[in-house]
Amino acid sequence: MSDDLFDSLPKGGGDYDSSAIEVLEGLEPVRRRPGMYIGGTDDRALHHLAAEVLDNSMDEAVAGHANRIEVLLEEAPGSAGKLTITDNGRGMPVDEHPKFPGKSTLEVILTTLHSGGKFSGKAYATSGGLHGVGVSVVNALSSHVRVEVARNKEVYAQEFSRGTPQGPLQRIGATPNRRGTSVTFIPDTEIFGDRKFSAKRLFKLVRSKAYLFAGVEIRWKCAPSLATDDVPEEAVFQFPGGLADHLREQIGTRECVTAEPFTGRQDFPANEVGETQGRVEWAVAWPLWSDGSTSWYCNTVPTPDGGTHEQGLRTALTRSLRGFGELVGQKKAKDITADDVMGGSEIMLSVFIRDPQFQSQTKDRLTSPEAATLVERAVRDHFDHFLADNMERGRALLGSVMERMDERLKRKAEREIKRKTATNAKKLRLPGKLTDCSGETDGETELFIVEGDSAGGSAKQARDRKTQAILPIRGKILNVASATADKIRANSEIADLSLALGCGTRKDCDPAQLRYDRVVIMTDADVDGAHIATLLMTFFFQEMPEIVRNGHLYLAQPPLYRLTAGKESRYAKDEAHRAELEATVFKGKKVEVSRFKGLGEMNPQQLRETTMSPASRNLIRITLPTEHEQRFAVKELVDQLMGRDPSQRFNFIQNRAGEVDREMIDA
Repeated sequence: MSDDLFDSLPKGGGDYDSSAIEVLEGLEPVRRRPGMYIGGTDDRALHHLAAEVLDNSMDEAVAGHANRIEVLLEEAPGSAGKLTITDNGRGMPVDEHPKFPGKSTLEVILTTLHSGGKFSGKAYATSGGLHGVGVSVVNALSSHVRVEVARNKEVYAQEFSRGTPQGPLQRIGATPNRRGTSVTFIPDTEIFGDRKFSAKRLFKLVRSKAYLFAGVEIRWKCAPSLATDDVPEEAVFQFPGGLADHLREQIGTRECVTAEPFTGRQDFPANEVGETQGRVEWAVAWPLWSDGSTSWYCNTVPTPDGGTHEQGLRTALTRSLRGFGELVGQKKAKDITADDVMGGSEIMLSVFIRDPQFQSQTKDRLTSPEAATLVERAVRDHFDHFLADNMERGRALLGSVMERMDERLKRKAEREIKRKTATNAKKLRLPGKLTDCSGETDGETELFIVEGDSAGGSAKQARDRKTQAILPIRGKILNVASATADKIRANSEIADLSLALGCGTRKDCDPAQLRYDRVVIMTDADVDGAHIATLLMTFFFQEMPEIVRNGHLYLAQPPLYRLTAGKESRYAKDEAHRAELEATVFKGKKVEVSRFKGLGEMNPQQLRETTMSPASRNLIRITLPTEHEQRFAVKELVDQLMGRDPSQRFNFIQNRAGEVDREMIDA
């Protein structure tokens, strides 16, 4: 290298020699760079301190050494608050540590990074604390820490400030009926500023821990000044049902696809040397009309970003549901993805495994590769039984998931086609065939879907212009139960109907956007009219189920006959009604009977008084069963009668032919 090059280098910046190299000792690295250990100094990091201490007590409970944990939140003026967490476990060791002469093991644990009893697996088979930095980090970032240990019928205590002991370990006295560890700490304002502990957030954390291990009782207490409507001053949590109890509380009164959630727990098989590999517990539900949420845990530690245990559950549920679809002959089930199965669901998954690996010290994501296989194998067998033990339940869930799959494929097709969009214009555009109501009234608005232009003409004259709109359709609309998604989207009659209603279809169907209070199917009172009405009901059931569920869909009841004797006229809706009128109202009279071939043959006055006027008409409201399993039975019937397989219709007719009234056939 030439002297010129040396001369060209920048000068200044101070000397760089051995004196520039800092060696941070003890807990100083934690105070210098708290983000490396707890992810920052924000509210989340502040509450992470509480989680670290609580996790240690939970590890004692999961290991079978404690069954009670107490959490006390108090006010501490000028700080975040004072938190005390106590368990009745074995208590931290207080004897002299062999590698640190003159120091108790308790002091080593509190003041030395990477010290703890969870490295070898001898003290804990599964644990939330793994790196030996949890409680020492809490100590480093707290202005005051007091640890009390009840062990061997003696009580010991030691106090610390910002990671530094404020004196040696002291023996307080005898305690024949007490054991365990109590940690009290006040977060340092030099690190966290004026941030405060949230009683609501800590209360939720404490309750969730109780759900994660059925064998522990957690007692909560806070200062009266911190209690609110959501946070009681005192509470006791113990949930024998574990995650299943948590899920039921989360679901509340919401209706789900299956009446019972999918819940369970399973021990993992032992490894090659006979050591337990842990266990898994799960609780899954599929709400019908609301979004869900996910909660993932490893060794009672929340892993909000999921990880390999999540991957195992996704694989188990997806493969199992695909297999069930193949079992019931649903070929399209092979296209189901994990997002179809888990989207919108309430999911809680908790695993306990040995030596878990996390993405960071804050443990937001589990990365242990073996967790995926362990969870998949444990869960899949249970889910197979869940689906097959109750076929109606299995079919209901499969149908719901496949609806989500159809929506996904529909959106994918729309993106690939890259249609020209004119959203604002579409909102203002209505079908040319629609004769809309003026809406200049407080009365409820109605849309009458009628068959053909002739019936449409009569209906336009018979309607109340302020509240009643008319949409004629041409003949028999597309049977959506046997049509592909592309064919449905390309159908002009369905496009006009969807545009007139304005509420969207399938997943995007929003009853709040429906342009009318009632949608009335008004077809001729004959076989063809009944077929058209059936096709329309099939459309609403498949494409706009929320409209049906919310009670917006109706069936008009136009008459088939007009009976006249002298000046008196009556209308009969069918043959049976005609016979009834002839035997009662017109008994002994010479009756002139007129049969309406269609709505178009009725004059507007007749159509108004028999079918359209609220004062004299009869409407049938179309509804769905309350239970989703029962609704799925309706879907199966629709698929059977309206689907692509004609053999199902043939079998239905053949099996029920004997139920048809012989007199009706003769007529």
